Amino acid sequence: MPAKVAHTSWRKHRRAAWLGRLVGLALLACLPAHAGMDDSAETVRIGVLAFRGAETTVSEWSPMLDRLSRSRADRRFELLKLDHDGLRSAVADRRVDFVITNPGHYVELEAEFGISRILTLAGSSTVSPDQAIGSAVVVRRDRTDLQSLEDLRGKSLAIVGREGFGGFQIVWGELSSRGIDPDRDLSALRSVGLPMDGVLDAVERADVDAGVVRACLLESMGSRSANFRVLSPQTPSAFPCTTSTRLYPDWPMAALRHTSPALAREVAIALLSATEGTGPGWSVPADYQSVHELFRTLEIGPYTYLREPTLTDLAERYWPWLLGVLALMASGALYTVHVEHLVHKRTAALRAALAERETLEAGIRAAQEQADHLSRLSMLGELSGTLAHELNQPLATIGNYAASLSRRVDNGRLDDDAVRQATHEITCEAERAAAILSRIRAFARKRTAKRERFRPAQVAAEAIALFRGMLAQAPRVELIDHLAEDRTVEADPLQIQQVLLNLLKNAYDASRDQPAERRALQLGMTAVADGICLWVRDNGPGLDEAARRHLFEPFFTTKPDGLGLGLSICKTIAEAHGGRLTATPPETGPGMIFTLTLPDHA
Repeated sequence: MPAKVAHTSWRKHRRAAWLGRLVGLALLACLPAHAGMDDSAETVRIGVLAFRGAETTVSEWSPMLDRLSRSRADRRFELLKLDHDGLRSAVADRRVDFVITNPGHYVELEAEFGISRILTLAGSSTVSPDQAIGSAVVVRRDRTDLQSLEDLRGKSLAIVGREGFGGFQIVWGELSSRGIDPDRDLSALRSVGLPMDGVLDAVERADVDAGVVRACLLESMGSRSANFRVLSPQTPSAFPCTTSTRLYPDWPMAALRHTSPALAREVAIALLSATEGTGPGWSVPADYQSVHELFRTLEIGPYTYLREPTLTDLAERYWPWLLGVLALMASGALYTVHVEHLVHKRTAALRAALAERETLEAGIRAAQEQADHLSRLSMLGELSGTLAHELNQPLATIGNYAASLSRRVDNGRLDDDAVRQATHEITCEAERAAAILSRIRAFARKRTAKRERFRPAQVAAEAIALFRGMLAQAPRVELIDHLAEDRTVEADPLQIQQVLLNLLKNAYDASRDQPAERRALQLGMTAVADGICLWVRDNGPGLDEAARRHLFEPFFTTKPDGLGLGLSICKTIAEAHGGRLTATPPETGPGMIFTLTLPDHA
């Protein structure tokens, strides 16, 4: 503790001690014997530290109770004989109105519960209440090896308990002033508890080397005292007993916070006015500054905060909190293990679900590719009749030119120009037939879907060429391109071509029974905010609202010989690319407009 703080604390306690004395004197001078008496309380409980046992305590304090009972017949005074812990518990629970205890215990209760002393014991007229309590360290008389307190190094010592003032704390202060730490330098520090006579029993049986008792206890033992000897004996002036330590104030009587001031004045006046022979004598409150200085030196009681806390001290002081923290940590650890177990369990289940989902998606993709392939084959089957006619044209042309060459050879009219013209025409028609077959074979080939960037105009042109090449009397298809020349889109070009070809084939079927001017089709391309639109318009009779609601459902068809799978597959292809396929009637004119919208992934 810093010197300035210690000095300030000492001054505060000094002022409090003198203020207590002045209050006591003022009470005696100013109050009549029965002034301000509180008649509301019937029983007054006085808690006493029974350091020598219950029987001795009763015989010692009964005269005081008789004196108080005679002073107020309307009150019943009760004596509670308690040890240190019991007296503290009674103060905390407000089960007593007054306490009589040793000076050290009083200082602790004063700091913790705010009790205030009203009187101090005055044992005899020759002993000052300020210098009345000391401690004696006793050994067996035959222990000649022990003469002073310094000889206790390495020896065992019996005490009442660490909370005992005359039974340990005073001697602890003396040992500390000699550089002896009881916990470190003694071989054993044995607590025997109350009553204090148990310390003498332990020394006499040689269970310990020495013991600590309150000064004057040995002198009160009669002939038994001859078996013991006091270490470092002192006989202070006007003190009737031998002690090993300096002297401290006598026991105080203190009132609790809930005790009424009127009752405290009544008890104080009754005890101060007692005559000799009617019980223990009392005086105004003594100065307990020396007790505070002892506790400050030992860093105990209200000065425990000065001690550097060790792990043991912290554990003793905060063990409920420490236990709570450990319980929380244990709960947290168990919860963490439980959560980790659940995470591992659910992660395994999620992995299994993802694997199953991937397997299902792979199966769906394979089934979709198979459906797309079958849809293309179905479309080729529908066009197979006109396909033969379309191939017959280049084949017939090739045959005519070959026959013409043969006739000219036979007639002798074959010249170089005729050969060149015939071979050129034969080559062109052969290439035309080969192109038709190549487009059909590429369209019908089964392969894995593959996305790439391409120009929509190129795919639209190839779809128109394939469409016209497979029909004997193909209608005119007008290509309307509103896209930039370098505009591209990311998709599977074959699947987009399949959708456009299916839409062109449906538009042809819807309008082939119309007059010639209404058989023309339109395929357009337009840019939108998030991608492009490819649309096909026909000039047929159109569809009613009921048919449009079910148009993209599987197996729904408006054709007498249709399967109802073409538009359903086209819608699936559009959604697989993140787009959509819609059917709406035009704002003006007959027919329907089918629109394929593709997002621009770039």
